[in-house]
Amino acid sequence: MKEDLLQYLWKYKKFELSNLKTTKQESLLLQQVGLHNTDHSGPDFFNARLIINGQKWAGNVEIHIRSSDWYVHNHENDPAYDNVILHVVWEDDIEIFRKDNTIIPTLQLKDYVSHEILNRYKKLFTESNKHWIGCEKQLPYISNFVLSNWQERLYLERLEQKSSHITALLNQSANDWEAVLFKLLAKNFGLKVNGDAFFSLANSINFSTLRKCSIACEKLEALFFGQAGFLEQDYENEYAKSLKKEYVFLKSKFQLDTQGILPFQFFRLRPSNFPTIRLAQLAMLYFNNNQLFSSIIHINNIEDFYTLFSVEASSFWENHYTFQKESKIRRKKITKSFVDLLLINTIIPIKFLHARSIGRYPDDEVFKLISQLSKEKNSIVDKFEGLKIPIENALHSQAMIQLKSRYCDQKACLKCAIGNYLLNGD
Repeated sequence: MKEDLLQYLWKYKKFELSNLKTTKQESLLLQQVGLHNTDHSGPDFFNARLIINGQKWAGNVEIHIRSSDWYVHNHENDPAYDNVILHVVWEDDIEIFRKDNTIIPTLQLKDYVSHEILNRYKKLFTESNKHWIGCEKQLPYISNFVLSNWQERLYLERLEQKSSHITALLNQSANDWEAVLFKLLAKNFGLKVNGDAFFSLANSINFSTLRKCSIACEKLEALFFGQAGFLEQDYENEYAKSLKKEYVFLKSKFQLDTQGILPFQFFRLRPSNFPTIRLAQLAMLYFNNNQLFSSIIHINNIEDFYTLFSVEASSFWENHYTFQKESKIRRKKITKSFVDLLLINTIIPIKFLHARSIGRYPDDEVFKLISQLSKEKNSIVDKFEGLKIPIENALHSQAMIQLKSRYCDQKACLKCAIGNYLLNGD
């Protein structure tokens, strides 16, 4: 038996409510279970309302596996528990007293819970130790209505999670949305392998410096490549020589510092994802759009986003992937699939947070936008599809990533809509 199951049973009234009695055989009528305390120390449920032997009570409820856990956790010395009006336990093994020596009424929950729900719970958590996720055998039979609603809630939860990171960056930059957008886009341009390195580079550049350099693509390239350390060598081609000369000037003028910038990786990357190519594309993007944040806030159409981000690296990179070796001529243009990643990981989250910051709730707009994007391709999505879960777009793939990482991996079945559905036997 686990305490989170008892909290679940109490919160959702998953026990026989008629003829409830305390361990002292006092009649117990449950009016309100109270507000579940998930964020703070103190009792498990606040502001419950009960009637015990005809007497109305309003206060808090504490839940334990055994009554004696009250003393194990030293609640008798904590004023936060002075207003507990009911102790809900699985097994009553000792009487619990208030400071004035009156007994705190106790409900022994095992007397009122059906064996059926306990068996479902046991099956769910026993299977979780044998399979990729605990409910994988039952998952294909989940109601489409339950699954669809849960996917929307999971995606919003994921957006909220990403919003907290964006909020922290805004606090650090005096609410400069353009500067924060640049940092997030830079991280995305680095993808998984170089994301942290790109982010460290973006943090090394004051956004006012980027604005001043955006008058010419070559200045932005010199700024980015110089800060990345790619101009430290002596190259023979005139393009690299010109960038190096420009960077020396910029470094002196803006007092640029490269301490804290992480190394960039080329190993095991496709050439189109080399950091040189992605930095060149990022430079061209900001040369073409010096008010990028304003643009993404006002765009709500996928095709318009594809147009906005339809940029390619400057002409030198048509036959180069690095500063040294020439390659076959190929335009280094940002692809639609790459724009999809930018939309999923940065653009939609920042639009979502900005709308909420000005008092709008853009949930429907967000659902419409994310639903137009293709599903992501990764092992989690592949596994869920193998379990016959329909994943048709990026909303679904983002939701299932959230489900796996925040619920399945944490064995948080009792907080999951699918877990609740299975426990209830619906």
